[in-house]
Amino acid sequence: MANTRIEAGRIQRLNTRESSGGDYVLYWMQQSARAEHNPALEFAVQRANEAKLPLLVGFGLMDDYPEANARHYRFLLEGLRDTAHALARRKIPFVVQRGSPEAVALKLARRAALVVADRGYLRHQKQWRRTLADKATCPVFQVEGDVVVPVDIASNKAEWAARTLRPKLHRAWDAYLVPLAPTPLRTDSMRLGVKGLDLEDVDALLGKLKLERGVPPVHHRFRGGTSEALRLLRAFVTEHLPEYEESRPHPESGHVSHMSKYLHFGQVSPVVVALAARAAKAADPQRESFLEELIVRRELAQNFCEFTPHYDTYDCLPKWARETLHQHRGDERQHQYGLAQLERARTHDPYWNAAMREMRYTGYMHNAMRMYWGKKVLEWSSTPEHAYRTLLTLNNTYFLDGRDANSYTNVGWVFGLHDRPWGRREIFGTVRYMSAGGLERKADMDAYVREVDARVAEAKAAGVRFDGD
Repeated sequence: MANTRIEAGRIQRLNTRESSGGDYVLYWMQQSARAEHNPALEFAVQRANEAKLPLLVGFGLMDDYPEANARHYRFLLEGLRDTAHALARRKIPFVVQRGSPEAVALKLARRAALVVADRGYLRHQKQWRRTLADKATCPVFQVEGDVVVPVDIASNKAEWAARTLRPKLHRAWDAYLVPLAPTPLRTDSMRLGVKGLDLEDVDALLGKLKLERGVPPVHHRFRGGTSEALRLLRAFVTEHLPEYEESRPHPESGHVSHMSKYLHFGQVSPVVVALAARAAKAADPQRESFLEELIVRRELAQNFCEFTPHYDTYDCLPKWARETLHQHRGDERQHQYGLAQLERARTHDPYWNAAMREMRYTGYMHNAMRMYWGKKVLEWSSTPEHAYRTLLTLNNTYFLDGRDANSYTNVGWVFGLHDRPWGRREIFGTVRYMSAGGLERKADMDAYVREVDARVAEAKAAGVRFDGD
């Protein structure tokens, strides 16, 4: 029998108000932007069925989402259109209205008997949910569906490193790695009459929004939506997972899942991805290596942001790392580059330049190169604080999966977060160093540069252009 149970550990009540009646149950969709394997959606359907009420799904589309630009918005809107189609097949109305997410949620909540929200981990996401819970006149529930193990179940503190969180996740995750079947909605919900934006013409809607347009979309390379995420996932587990561990250090191989951007936008469930990997015809070491990245490393990032209020500042770094970098701040920098030079990939390092060009023109960079890319910005910056700000700016501007909990932990890792002291050297002190020679020993870097050249040419042919091209 198909499982429709939502694990209790995923559910939190955010206020103590009682329902005094309403026209519908509202699911305010903001993080888990999908119609498949979405615990918040299924919880809302079940509550609507219990109350014999219709269900309305609402989304707040703001013009000035923190650090987002046309690249991110295009991917988001493609995903919302896909989700609207999937919800329509289930006879569930989906209303996207323009405005700040919490304002749209509160507006739609006026007629609601109960509100369900999904969970986010960044500062502004948590504030939106607090505002909704404080001001709504009906019960508000939060259902956590974008991690395998709920953050508060996994740990009650900021973990020191992956090695301290890993055993906690391993002990808990089997209880949460369970397929979730959709619950049929029993009450007719398609005649509520709540108006929203037309999502069919993504380009037209994108043109109406007030947003930063200096970073063009990359839909020639990556398209948003659950349908596209599942297509890529099927291809990955069939073709690339069987050799995942061996290909990980090879940025030229292309044997990656490309799931991070879909996970960031909530367009695919991490449980679905994990179950697909577990069911794949691949050796245990391959599956375990992938699950380490998908669950342990990713959920270490959620843990960090949940329990570290200043997760996006230099002061979030461990004391030992800040101290050793301070001791070496006066060391001579053989090369120094400003933000404009870095953005345009105008450094002396051909591998770094290739990685930056891949990021700028496709919204993606292989994980092996992300680590090297970050370490070099630290090496080439006047101070570690300046390097930190530069990396966050580049990361959140160009990556499709930027502005994520993983963004802050990945940048922090460059400076020693979730790591340990290594041998002392100039500039870095005892923070881990990476060299071009290390890349060359593990990968065919000339092949990688050629691959990026081809990707950039493809992007330019598709219309991805920047001032100065």
